[in-house]
Amino acid sequence: MTSRAFVFDGSEGRSVAGTLEPPATTLRGWAIFAHCFTCGKDSLAAVRVSRALARAGIGVLRFDFAGGGESGATPEHPTFATNICDLVAAVRAMAAAGMPPALLVGHSLGGAAVLGAASQLPEITAVATISAPADLEHVLNQFTTEDLEHIEANGEADVQIAGRLFTIHREFLADCERNDIEAHVAALRRPLLIMHAPLDNVVGIEHASRLFLAARHPKSFVSLDQADHLLTKNADANYAASMIAAWATRYLPPLAPDLPQVETAEGVRASETGVGKLQVEIRSGEHRLLADEPVSVGGLGSGLSPYELVAAGLAACTVMTMRLYADRKGFPLERAHALVEHTKMPGMDPADRFTRTITLDGSLDDSQRNEILAIGDRCPVDLTLTRGSDVQTGFGEIALPDRVKH
Repeated sequence: MTSRAFVFDGSEGRSVAGTLEPPATTLRGWAIFAHCFTCGKDSLAAVRVSRALARAGIGVLRFDFAGGGESGATPEHPTFATNICDLVAAVRAMAAAGMPPALLVGHSLGGAAVLGAASQLPEITAVATISAPADLEHVLNQFTTEDLEHIEANGEADVQIAGRLFTIHREFLADCERNDIEAHVAALRRPLLIMHAPLDNVVGIEHASRLFLAARHPKSFVSLDQADHLLTKNADANYAASMIAAWATRYLPPLAPDLPQVETAEGVRASETGVGKLQVEIRSGEHRLLADEPVSVGGLGSGLSPYELVAAGLAACTVMTMRLYADRKGFPLERAHALVEHTKMPGMDPADRFTRTITLDGSLDDSQRNEILAIGDRCPVDLTLTRGSDVQTGFGEIALPDRVKH
């Protein structure tokens, strides 16, 4: 599923621009990602962590806090409290749209914001933070003494932080001074995951220690090892997301099968034919086909490659699932087609991407087409690929019906 826009009314009636990452597999739950102070909803960390969670079945909304990104009208003097109000409004808006969040994830100042917002959101079952500060005085360290004096004297000042220009108001500084993040953590009484990098030179590791000590159980800590504060390395963002996804599953609804397996599993045998370097005969019952690799990599090009066979399985399962669903619902589907392409995506974990294109023939209305597409997007082979599988290997005798003829 592709990301899509999600706009909602934030604090003071302003419009907030968000991006929704729908779950790529069976829905486990919904989450909201809160970005860092100098970032936005489209920062590397926000995008990578949100999409990695979506691949694990956790749909994510990421949006711009007041004063940045694509959001419309902003409060005259945005504060940390404004961010908390926006988070509460986002939870309410998602719930109203049928996507009630159960998980809050916050990065840096966004981590402090989710800790502050959770106390107002009893429906949130778990909270995760990445490189979050234990106090908001840390934010004041981003400003020079001259900046602070200018803000106090004039009520506001344009401040350069991490290459971006921010208008900082006196109200923001006052709000940072009055908010007690450790008190929010102590009162949280929800499962908390704290993630931090020991070498973080923006928010020191001592902040994670303070948050962990303030929190009540169940609480967990995961070290992000060599990561930097902004998670600029894709591997670090993917690792953080995988840890959050694995931890959060304990606090999300249990995973249940979507669709039954309809075929009888008899086993598939593969044997070298002795023809060419890589040609393989594949047998299942009375069925036989050849697999091979292209000439360019040493094969004969006499059959589908292994990844093409995987893509073929996904395409076939998609079409069959859509047919069974359309027949059960009485939809006028004449013929269904699926094209599946496999590519390796550098920087993505896992790196394999299967792109599926669907064509439906018949006098279907938009609602019927969308229903068929949705069920095809969750066919059994799709769920096997996106969830992962247990593969066990050992020695044994394989019964061959006859010798492969060359």
